[in-house]
Amino acid sequence: MHRAGGKFGPPISEGKRAATTRERWRQIHELLDQGVGLLACARRLSVSLNTIKRYARATEPDRMVRAPVYRACLVDAYRDHLRERRTDDRAVPVTHLLAEIREQGYTGSANLLVRYINQGRVEADHAALSSRKVTGLLTSHPDNLDDKQRALRDQLAGACPEMTALASQIRTFVALLVAQEGNVDKLTGWITRTREADLPFVRSFATGLERDRAAVDAAVTLPHHNGRTEGTNCKIKLLKRQRYGRAGHPLLRQLVLLN
Repeated sequence: MHRAGGKFGPPISEGKRAATTRERWRQIHELLDQGVGLLACARRLSVSLNTIKRYARATEPDRMVRAPVYRACLVDAYRDHLRERRTDDRAVPVTHLLAEIREQGYTGSANLLVRYINQGRVEADHAALSSRKVTGLLTSHPDNLDDKQRALRDQLAGACPEMTALASQIRTFVALLVAQEGNVDKLTGWITRTREADLPFVRSFATGLERDRAAVDAAVTLPHHNGRTEGTNCKIKLLKRQRYGRAGHPLLRQLVLLN
């Protein structure tokens, strides 16, 4: 997730994994600066080519550092109370905190509370948003979001210039999915703006569109498509794999007709 805004992304981890990630980023970019190719870097460092590509796209090491993503747990509902108590008295015993939140309805264990505090989740200014959740907020139609989600999406879009550009590019690209005559010129402008922005992953998507431009132009301008046919083909292949080695053509034909 992008962390330039410093408000919505999870805090950058400072553990052993973070140090290893930063060191790998340094090694890869040193080789790239020397003119070593991506495949040669992968062979020298004994890592996959896709890993080299991911690190090569990152302009700074902190973009590759991922903080741990915590799942929701029973302590979350009492986070505000715990934070207030620890702000007033940093040395308050965990046993006291446990007794207090149990009076409020907490049903979890003491070990869960201890882990929650040791992970720093009580003092965190904001709950961590996963990349999947941020993607869902930015790509969902506004009518499919409630008021709280729309407010969070607007905050994300205005967190920093990069997030503002990303949200804008997503909105304009979604508009291109409605086939119209002038979409070819609009798509050209969209690709140009994407390449100029500091959005490496979206930029690679734009490069893929440019490589297959004829097919993309047809998709954004013509009212007809073969999506339904391709979907049917995928479903037939799935049914075939599910029955692999168990039955012959008659049963497969029956399954296709029934589905």
